[in-house]
Amino acid sequence: MQATQTRDYFWLAAILALAAILRIWGLNAPMWHDEIQTVVTHLDLNWADMVQNYSMNHHYLHNFAAKASMEIFGREPWAIRLPAMLLGLGVVAATWVLAREMAGATIAHITAVLLALSYHEIWFSQNARGYTGLAFFSTLGMLFFLRGLREPKRSTWIAFGLSLAAAVFTHLTGAFFFMAQGLVWLGLIAFRARKGTLDAPTVKLPFLGFMVGGILSAIVYLPLVPSLLSTVGGVSETSATDVMQEYQNPLWTAMEAIRTGVGHAGAVTTITGLAVLALSLLGAYALRRREPLFGIVTFGHIVLTALLLMAVGMRIWPRFFFVDIGLLMLLIVLGVRSCCEFASRALGQPGAARALFILGVIGMVGISALLAKRNYILPKQGLEGAYVFVRDTAAPGERTYSVGYAGEGFRDWYQTGWPILFTNDDYLTAMAEPGPVVLVVGFPERTFRDVPQLAADADAFGASSVCETDRTAPVLKTLGCFGGTLGDGNVIVLRRD
Repeated sequence: MQATQTRDYFWLAAILALAAILRIWGLNAPMWHDEIQTVVTHLDLNWADMVQNYSMNHHYLHNFAAKASMEIFGREPWAIRLPAMLLGLGVVAATWVLAREMAGATIAHITAVLLALSYHEIWFSQNARGYTGLAFFSTLGMLFFLRGLREPKRSTWIAFGLSLAAAVFTHLTGAFFFMAQGLVWLGLIAFRARKGTLDAPTVKLPFLGFMVGGILSAIVYLPLVPSLLSTVGGVSETSATDVMQEYQNPLWTAMEAIRTGVGHAGAVTTITGLAVLALSLLGAYALRRREPLFGIVTFGHIVLTALLLMAVGMRIWPRFFFVDIGLLMLLIVLGVRSCCEFASRALGQPGAARALFILGVIGMVGISALLAKRNYILPKQGLEGAYVFVRDTAAPGERTYSVGYAGEGFRDWYQTGWPILFTNDDYLTAMAEPGPVVLVVGFPERTFRDVPQLAADADAFGASSVCETDRTAPVLKTLGCFGGTLGDGNVIVLRRD
């Protein structure tokens, strides 16, 4: 037994080493809009000022860690991203432990390797935001939740409460995962009470865990309550007037999560989504005897999050579901194994299941490695490329404007001094002046809707995310398009002679 455990931990160490290499490589790449705004609106504040005002864009626990890293190592992107990277490695390790307890070492190794290679896991591990922290604490919460129900111990449920508080203090949406667990726990109580098998530990110890987590969450958010209530109350108003109404559609969210991983691949996106759903459901079915609550919590969290965000009129970003990445990966692996077992029986070759599963794993690893390359080909957003291009090609007397919210990054991070045009009226006023003008357009899909005259002048309707540098519209010529892996992450440079 000791030799087996040693071998298992050796493989975990090797997988974490691979994951670390893949996340350190490119960690110092240029930052994108949300990362820059995190620094200038939160990390640059004094420690005490960081908890004076609430914002949905502030990931408080993560930001404390990022500020500490920045003060120790400097203002380089890699230093600001270091906590997210370390917590991303923590997701791989925590998922391995969870998978090993539920499905054995082999499944744990495969799941961890796929997470190490995962495009999305690498992307968020190199993103100076709190999403890897949310995934880490939620995965720990799942581990302690299932372990605590299986072997009730006070220490396990206190650890669960600490995980809950850490997730919620990272971001309020972290509460959704634990709400899903709470609903499942209440359902379990009702089920066991009906069967006459309900015991005191099933009620008291989980209650202790939720109480510890709830009290700690209330304490850490106490200074932020007034601004928190004001911000949350205004969410539906801003969403109702958002030009990107598709952001509030859960189907768009699902497809966008896949598109960011595989690219704009047409029907492949839909097929991939259906395959992920089918394999995940099959994996949950395979776990029905060992851990029936695992799949219920995982899918319950996804549905609950979508419903709650729709109820308050909030945008449903794919990143709100990143917390499920390790859990879904485990279900997919189990689903593939079940498919291989079914295929071997259908072929009348029961012994072929293992060989088929090995081939399936090789295929999954190969596809994951191929998709992971996208993290290193492009930055998250093309801000720096556009900035350097405009800086190096600027002509005397030429006016430069940034258009849309990305202009804040040019102003705050690159110190360009470019005026920012947010509205159609801003654009018309700027263009009314004679002379050559350069326009740097970030988040083009959104910006061309916010500024329709710009879209008309650039002939950009329906092509706002396409990089075309040889197109000349009646008014504006496209000088350059600088791509990014972020959805709507291109930055387009336009010129009026």
